[in-house]
Amino acid sequence: MSNIRFEALKSAFEHKSAVVNEPEGKVKDYFAQDVFTREKMKEYIAQEVLDQLFDDVDNGRTIHRDIAGSVAIGIRKWAIEHGATHFTHWFQPLTGGTAEKHDAFFTLDKSGALLEEFSGDSLYQQEPDASSFPNGGIRNTFEARGYSAWDPSSPVFLIGDTLCIPTVFVAYTGEALDYKTPLIRSTATLCHAAREVCAYFDKQVKHVHANLGWEQEYFLVDEALYNARPDLMLTGRTLMGHNSAKSQQLEDHYFGAIPARVLAFMRELEYEALKAGIPVKTRHNEVAPNQFEMAPIFEEVNLANDHNLLVMSIMERVAERHHFRVLLHEKPYAGVNGSGKHCNWSLATNTGVNLLAPGKNPYQNLQFITFLVNVLMAVQRHNGLLKASIVSATNEHRLGANEAPPAIISVFLGKQISAVLDKLEHATAEEAIIINAKKEMKLGVANIPEILLDNTDRNRTSPFAFTGNRFEFRAVGSSANCGAAMLALNAAVAEQLMRFKEEVDARIEQGEAKERVLFDVIKKYIVACKAIRFDGNGYSEEWKAEAAKRGLDCETSVPLVIDRYLAPQTVEMFRYTGVLSEAELQSRSEVKWETYVKKLQIESRVMGDLVVNHVLPAAKRYQTMLLQNVLAVKQVFSADETASLNEMDYSIIKQIEHHSGAIVEGVERMTDARHKANRMPDERAKAIAYHDNVLPLMAEIREHADALELIVDDEMWTLPKYRELMFIH
Repeated sequence: MSNIRFEALKSAFEHKSAVVNEPEGKVKDYFAQDVFTREKMKEYIAQEVLDQLFDDVDNGRTIHRDIAGSVAIGIRKWAIEHGATHFTHWFQPLTGGTAEKHDAFFTLDKSGALLEEFSGDSLYQQEPDASSFPNGGIRNTFEARGYSAWDPSSPVFLIGDTLCIPTVFVAYTGEALDYKTPLIRSTATLCHAAREVCAYFDKQVKHVHANLGWEQEYFLVDEALYNARPDLMLTGRTLMGHNSAKSQQLEDHYFGAIPARVLAFMRELEYEALKAGIPVKTRHNEVAPNQFEMAPIFEEVNLANDHNLLVMSIMERVAERHHFRVLLHEKPYAGVNGSGKHCNWSLATNTGVNLLAPGKNPYQNLQFITFLVNVLMAVQRHNGLLKASIVSATNEHRLGANEAPPAIISVFLGKQISAVLDKLEHATAEEAIIINAKKEMKLGVANIPEILLDNTDRNRTSPFAFTGNRFEFRAVGSSANCGAAMLALNAAVAEQLMRFKEEVDARIEQGEAKERVLFDVIKKYIVACKAIRFDGNGYSEEWKAEAAKRGLDCETSVPLVIDRYLAPQTVEMFRYTGVLSEAELQSRSEVKWETYVKKLQIESRVMGDLVVNHVLPAAKRYQTMLLQNVLAVKQVFSADETASLNEMDYSIIKQIEHHSGAIVEGVERMTDARHKANRMPDERAKAIAYHDNVLPLMAEIREHADALELIVDDEMWTLPKYRELMFIH
């Protein structure tokens, strides 16, 4: 066995369960201990300042700068008391991750003496370099100014000795350069639109908020094996590797007993997450070997998104202490289950009503049906945009493969909800609406009063599934920022609700009864959105053909799917809701194309290095050994005897020569295709060229490399194999 692989395997087997930062006491004793919560604010900030701050935050108003100084003093005192020496504006650039620049809590006065300082201006705003982050052409290289600005709706928190202040990130000219800014815009617009529609049913509704519950899937791999795989280190996935004889086919890993070393990692991860105020609740083994999942309790969507980004960062730090590496790539191993980040999305009112949960009486159920059907309409009208919000160079490998949702957005409702909509579609207003003496409306359509929570089955092949009291956007990738998908969904639903209200109000103003108008419009929408409803097998070829007939977006090329950001109806929808300008949409498209190109560029370069420096040398060494054996046999045995003795060796030698030659030719073609693509000035054209010309050649090279892995002597193979990467705990 080669030194590299042998040493990596030896180290992996020697790694034992670590016990680091074990939780002490009950969860309530340390939950959110590193967060400056509203309760803690009362100890450090004057009540009149807090009243103004909370009122502004709760009503979505800009925080007055005249109270920022008082808030900053309280934050600084709390942070320093808890060991902080630095502060940072923690923001979400279009890289998909987070960014931070640390400044110390001090300055020098005129005499050179050191003074502790953290002013209202420091809290309120900083100036990171806007040109060094992806901006899609909004900022030139020589135009570096950009601003990060405090988001008071998400609490500040500590990571080690650093105070982290959640912020938005915008260009000097005002355009959003991050995910948080448009997510906040979309949430505000959606909640306003939802509140206006709620007024038809309940005048007590004053606020509506969008909730998100994410389910984070991930793989763990021993760090020694990770370090012995350059492709894992540089791209996050294995660019080659033959599937293990035993993989996930027995389904014995799913929900199985968690290995001790993994459980130790999970316990510390949960401890660190809970200290950061992240209400993690669920942990379990996932389908593929060494694949796992964690999930929290639902939170408001902006805060939930912050917490997901924070937990991914915590996850990586904790994993290293346990001699693991976390793989958040959507498809780190070919042929096994990929990793998603299922986003469970719902709407709730200040009166405690979940607008996507069936009600306790017919009237509440009409409200439920109203919101349900409007969500269906939004997904119908913008299914291409929703797909664009989740596609990437990494998620491209997962969609439609090994239990992941297909790359066609459809909605699963389940038999009972579908039956209710079908009954409403064919009912007349007289059959469906009953007005009693109190002028309250009831529905006479059978089954609506009996809608129950969890009345649907689960459909793993649906990318957007109704699961009883929420929609589960299953197509979002493991490494993604949830904000990209959530802002698209929020904006699409907000627009739909706004247009619904315009249509209903116009007819009411003409003298029609509200109940009849609501029924008529809902019935029309039920018919209009039938194309997006599909309860069958999303993997089947028949569905692909049917989806195309229905007019759904069936494009699978990531660069072409990104075009949906600039489709006229998308531009108009974002303009109408005020979530993103056309310039911001153009910049995000450019960033997505550029990121796609860079990821494939890195992968193709790494693949070239791997086959040249690992695969081919191992294959040639083994081939040389076989050739030497053939020559030795010929010297000992007669010609008649060697004819049969060397038949197997001859076959293997020829196979090695065939696959090695194909790899050499493939690398030359791949390199040439990459160079041609790199010379293209347009990012979209470059991305298309990488997708159409480079990616297929990488697949061809992998096929031959994987074939050699099965042929070459195991002791000569330098790269840890799938059976080692996925089955060591």
